[in-house]
Amino acid sequence: MVDHWLGTKCSLCGSEYGPAEVGYVCPKDGGNLDVVLDYAWIARRYRPENIFASVEESLWRYLPLLPVGDPGAEGTPLRAAGWTPVYRPPALARQTGIHWLWVKDESRNPTGSLKDRASAVVVARAREIGAEVVVAASTGNAGAALAGMAAAVGQKAVIFAPKNAPPAKVAQLLIFGAQVILVDGNYDQAFDLAVEAAQAFGWYCRNTGYNAFTLEGKKTTAFEIWEMVLHRLAPAARPPVIFVPVGDGNILAGMHKGLKDLMALGWLEQMPRLLAVQAEGSAAVANAWRAGKEEIRPVNAQTIADSISVDLPRDGVRAVRAVRQTGGECVVVTDREIVAAIAHLGQAGIFAEPAGAAAYAGLLRALETGAVDADDRVIVLNTGSGLKDVRAAMMAVQAAPVIEPTLRALKEHLAHFSGSE
Repeated sequence: MVDHWLGTKCSLCGSEYGPAEVGYVCPKDGGNLDVVLDYAWIARRYRPENIFASVEESLWRYLPLLPVGDPGAEGTPLRAAGWTPVYRPPALARQTGIHWLWVKDESRNPTGSLKDRASAVVVARAREIGAEVVVAASTGNAGAALAGMAAAVGQKAVIFAPKNAPPAKVAQLLIFGAQVILVDGNYDQAFDLAVEAAQAFGWYCRNTGYNAFTLEGKKTTAFEIWEMVLHRLAPAARPPVIFVPVGDGNILAGMHKGLKDLMALGWLEQMPRLLAVQAEGSAAVANAWRAGKEEIRPVNAQTIADSISVDLPRDGVRAVRAVRQTGGECVVVTDREIVAAIAHLGQAGIFAEPAGAAAYAGLLRALETGAVDADDRVIVLNTGSGLKDVRAAMMAVQAAPVIEPTLRALKEHLAHFSGSE
């Protein structure tokens, strides 16, 4: 056990547990568990300058703020998760009119999505406790992340995915050597089966919004936004705004946890506003926020953005709190807006899958409603690569023309193309 990890605390009833007691949800009420760190211990030994001086170009530069030890695994993808770039695309600044606009591009992770962060920390934890098998349910990204991180260190992994998961994501699972089982059902049914299997066979369960360590991996996104953007900004009357795509709610909750860790240490002066973006066909968190409640009611999720298509968000309560406690909002966008956002991001050199593009669609919608304006300092989180779902990407553009391999045919095409402008 690392010295600065005190245990976990239920986000609903407040029950506290030691580091070795409970690793999943609260046994009393099923509430998500928050990892409790010893901030005084950390503050005595580290300063932001220690982090900034690190030569580690991965999430492991934040080991002093994580509940796991150094996983080793140098020279492997496990060691490469995180430290993804932040861009300031001029094309998007022109489109939105926002001068201070950044995009955090998680597609640059080893398996192409933000989920690598959670899987890297979970695999590190699995090795610490000697788990033989790690299991997870996924629509694709979380499973691919687990399969890739597990393959990097020879860890056995079992993945349950809905049978209609995008083929590119299923291909990743298989290529990484995980045992892949497609479920004739939706993500929520695959989730429940993974939990049952873990209990029956003694496997270590990585499920999002179930394993407390997934949040700890995802919170490192907030640490990087702080290091790359926030700590360089002077406090202002209007705090920075971060747009986060939301399905299960775990990424948003992780972002909030990371920012709260930094605030508790005195390393962050101003809490950003967190704006949750959900697809219109999968908006259980937004529904609860609009109703002013923490009761998350399931929906019949239907959206092109499979990574945020969830009937019952497993981390919905903490997601609603993240929005409310930071003075944020929930923004709901249509599939049409998501597809259009894929093209907008592409014109800035960023290839996003539908879930990632939803965050930018949310920004455009928020500009229309007045939730943000051109004077705001805005960070948009792209959570995954467009290569994950090429079918959706092709919906955002016109098909490429086919011509004869002659100069005459090319000239005719160019003349037609120029005349159509």
